Amino acid sequence: MSVSLDQVDMSILGYLQANGKESYSEIARCLGVSEGTVRSRINKMLRHSVFEFIIHTNPNKIGLDVQTIIGLSTKLGMQDEIASKLQRFSEVRFVGAFSGNHDLILQAYFRNNEDLVNFVNRDLAQIDGILNADVNVELKQYKDSFSYLTPE
Repeated sequence: MSVSLDQVDMSILGYLQANGKESYSEIARCLGVSEGTVRSRINKMLRHSVFEFIIHTNPNKIGLDVQTIIGLSTKLGMQDEIASKLQRFSEVRFVGAFSGNHDLILQAYFRNNEDLVNFVNRDLAQIDGILNADVNVELKQYKDSFSYLTPE
């Protein structure tokens, strides 16, 4: 079920994305609405899973220095089963089905190259139905954003 969002909702989302700790009263003052309006709009959006409050940790600051994007080719009919198994690994941050050269693409973080090699050769190798793994290691990051709001 989708929820209808108006300009006030979108503005509230913008303020929260800029600073998730911004007070409801400050957002209300900036938008020219009551604090109750902000509170009820945020609660409505939370109930409908429009967004969630999370902490975005910088992987490099907590010792995860190797970021990878791994494209997997899978045996026909096994994509869902393999994706389900991949979700269980703490190193895996994202798994998605894609069109194109790979059936599944995952993003994973590791402390070092040895941990990555062990993941590929030990963990991925044990999953039945993976035909090929295309491992790409990030060399330099230019953008990492979780903002999906676009200017109008």
